[in-house]
Amino acid sequence: MNKENAAMADASPRFISWPDERLQRAAVMRPPDDRMRSVGMALLDAAQAVQAYGLAAHHLGHVEPVAVVSIADPSARDYRILYNPCVIELGDAMEAGKEGSVSMPGIEVDVVRSERAIIACQDDTGAAVRMDLDGFPARVAQHEIDQVNGVFFLARLSRLKRDAAIKRFSKLGKRMG
Repeated sequence: MNKENAAMADASPRFISWPDERLQRAAVMRPPDDRMRSVGMALLDAAQAVQAYGLAAHHLGHVEPVAVVSIADPSARDYRILYNPCVIELGDAMEAGKEGSVSMPGIEVDVVRSERAIIACQDDTGAAVRMDLDGFPARVAQHEIDQVNGVFFLARLSRLKRDAAIKRFSKLGKRMG
C-alpha cells in the first residue's frame, strides 16, 4: 500500500459493528449544541465518503439525536442533517423494501415500512423543520430515526428472519476475518 492509499484508508469512516450495545440505546433529545453539530458534520462527511442513503450518529459510535438522510431518489444524494428527528405521521400504504446497515455490512433484508412519512426535526440553529417524504426517502428517514431511538433495523423483522440475517452475518464475518 502506497502512502496515498494509506492516507485514504485512514480517512475512511470508522463504523461500529453490530451487536455493539450503542446501537440499542436511544439518544436523548436536547437543543442542538456544538457537540451535536460536530457529530452532524462528521455524519455528513461519512455519508458522502461511502455514498450512504442515510446514517445515524450511532453508526459512528455516538449516541446523539442526529441523523443524515438523503431526500433524493436512490440514484442521487441530497443530504440533510437532522437534529432531534422524529416521525410525526405515517401514511397508510405499506411496502416491503431492502434495508441494510453500515454496522452490519453485507446483509440486506426486506423491511415493511410506510411509503410516506412526515418528520419533524431541527436544523443546526434549533429552528423547527418539517419534511413530507414519499417513497425511498421516507424509508431512509424512518430507518435512521429508528436508529436514533435505539431500534436497529433487525428489530423490524420476524424472529425467524432476524435469526437468519444474524446467521448470514456471522458466516460473512468468518469468511472475511
